[in-house]
Parts: sequence; C-alpha cells; structure tokens
Amino acid sequence: MALLTAVVLSACKPAATEPVFEEAWIRSLPPGMKMTAGFGILKNETAQDVEFTAFSSPAFSDVSLHETVVIDGVNKMQKVDSLTVASGESVELAPGGYHLMLVMPRASIYPGRTVPVEFTAADGRTFTYDVSVERR
Repeated sequence: MALLTAVVLSACKPAATEPVFEEAWIRSLPPGMKMTAGFGILKNETAQDVEFTAFSSPAFSDVSLHETVVIDGVNKMQKVDSLTVASGESVELAPGGYHLMLVMPRASIYPGRTVPVEFTAADGRTFTYDVSVERR
C-alpha cells in the first residue's frame, strides 16, 4: 500500500513552469582579464520546448552563447544564435562544447561571488539564474 501511495503522489507532482540551470558556475578571472566563460546544465522539465535567443548579466558588458567546434583539425569558438532545449531534455554547457562567453566584467569576478545571468527565450520570457564564481 505504501508503494502505491508513493507512486500516486509522485504522479501528482506539479509540472515545472520554467527551465533550470543546474551546477552552474563561472570561471574566476585574474586581475586584468576581460573575458571568462560560464558552464552548467540547462534542464527543461516544462511541457514545451524552450528556445533561448539572448543572454545578459549586469556583471558583464556582453554575454553570448558559443560552441567549440573543430575546423580543419583546430578547435575554434563560434557564436550560437539560439539554443533549443526540448521538453524533458537537458543541454550541458561545458568546456570544449557549448558555453557562455562573458566579456568585460563591471566588477571583480572572484571565487565565492555569485553573479546573476539572464537567459531570454524566443517568446520573450526571461529566466534569471544566480551563478557561482569558481576557480577550476
């Protein structure tokens, strides 16, 4: 009976209303550096696909999405105009793959600090995530 109750209660779990950015982190910057990267797992447990088309942060002059690709045997970064995360799926932002490029910090970016990063969807919704700065 307890197992049946657990199954029924888990089925009643409310649907997620927005995507989450789990295990998110920004690489700390030594003094004088003007660019860093952000990583994490974009998880979409909502009922619809979400297409992200813009990124920003009050802590940086510019934030954009990039992907590392191999062209003629050489790793290169290229800007990505949009990223769709299907319903029930996740996309990892990690070194060597998709990542946020964060340019021209407006203040010191040091380990232990938390930085707000905003993701804008194609439908105009915005999602703000507090991302920790780490030395990795």
